[in-house]
Amino acid sequence: MINRKEHYKSGFVSLIGRPNVGKSTLINQFMGQKLLIMSDKPQTTRNKIQCIYTQDDAQIIFLDTPGVHKPQHRLGTYMVDVAVNTLREVDVILFLVDVTAPLGKGDQYIVEKLKGMKTPVILVLNKIDLLSQEKFEKQKAIYETLHSFEKIISISALEKTNTNLLLEEIITLLPEGPQYYPEDMITDRPERFIVGEMIREKALLQTRDEIPHSVAVEVEEMKEREGHDTVFVRATIYVERESQKGIVIGKKGKLLRVIGAEARQEIEALLGTKIYLELWVKVSKDWRNKERTLRNLGYE
Repeated sequence: MINRKEHYKSGFVSLIGRPNVGKSTLINQFMGQKLLIMSDKPQTTRNKIQCIYTQDDAQIIFLDTPGVHKPQHRLGTYMVDVAVNTLREVDVILFLVDVTAPLGKGDQYIVEKLKGMKTPVILVLNKIDLLSQEKFEKQKAIYETLHSFEKIISISALEKTNTNLLLEEIITLLPEGPQYYPEDMITDRPERFIVGEMIREKALLQTRDEIPHSVAVEVEEMKEREGHDTVFVRATIYVERESQKGIVIGKKGKLLRVIGAEARQEIEALLGTKIYLELWVKVSKDWRNKERTLRNLGYE
């Protein structure tokens, strides 16, 4: 820990909500760069990922968590456990909801978990740019009755509406404390993990609804090439069935090349160097229900 001037604020902030409410989009906006996978497919985030935001008088460690949903397999159970367990570890909780969607069982489940907690909870009403003021007020009135929230803030994470206001409110609620991480550190995850997430995002984007949650990515090798100003990355995309393998590869390998080209562009921006990306596609039958495979892929 780094000692800082008097009245320095620091702490941990968890974002919790149903799938696809905009948690990753909001954290990326706070960070000023893309660190987290974003997709319109639900349950995209699978692990708890810490993103570290530092300014002169405060440091916030954001915990992006998987969306709360009814689990259908071991991976789903793991994801929900990760999300709920973070509530006990933090200084502030952001409960994110999509105001364009009706109140659901997932929201009610989260509210039940919040009851009795002493941790301050900010209700964040996201996607306000997508509905009228009248409809927004109706939705807000429904959520206001659920819990005694510390604050209720309406935002558009995508349009950056009120995101600075939300950041200020978070800092107000944080305790005084040390700077936990160096100023230039932005995540607790190694580069390999972020690179794997970028590849997975592009695979999800290109395959649309055909294999939304059957994809996992393992970065098996990542090293500088001798004599070249290039980093060599070898990664494997895992799917659960042979038919899915064909979809990811595409006719004559076309789709896999598109996934590789799009991922390489983002990885080069992240690492600030040229990338040689080698992608393979393998079948690991029913991997989402296999404890050993989940562990090997980083879901512990």
